[in-house]
Amino acid sequence: MSRRLRRRVPLVVWLVAVWCLLWGQLTPKVVLSGVLVALVVTVVFPMPPASATLALRPLRFSRLAGYLVWDLVISTLRVSWHAVRYGRSTRAGIVAVRTRTDSDYLTAVLANALSLAPGKFALQIDRANRLCYVYALGLSGEDVAADAERVRSDVTRLEQHVVRAIGSDREIELVERAEEGS
Repeated sequence: MSRRLRRRVPLVVWLVAVWCLLWGQLTPKVVLSGVLVALVVTVVFPMPPASATLALRPLRFSRLAGYLVWDLVISTLRVSWHAVRYGRSTRAGIVAVRTRTDSDYLTAVLANALSLAPGKFALQIDRANRLCYVYALGLSGEDVAADAERVRSDVTRLEQHVVRAIGSDREIELVERAEEGS
């Protein structure tokens, strides 16, 4: 089996699994048609080779998962409080957050992880300036600067967890050096 074909096997298996889930059955006919569709898709639309240097660190990845669950609970409570307290007059805003890493993959993971919990999501990524524009709910009229700084702190903390969980040694060093400087 050629190296190129071996690299496609996990993708084909994944596509067949998704196909079976979409059909809601696991019959030979569905599996065979899934294999055919997956092969056609991988041949007609080949994936470019990934050049990421991501390293999965299980302990730090579990810390990231725990942090995401914690953030989900806190964000849900925060959004609920603002919905009950302020109703339709709840304020929101866009906060620019400078990221410390330059990796497209880590930035994508950060943006997706950020958008998991209610109340904030990555609105835009300015790749050239390493800025992530975050739409955040619950910016009060009393002290918007403090609320914006809280959002920046939350995003920076999440970025630290993401980089430590799947970043390269160089990226971890960048984040740790930036922590020491702040």
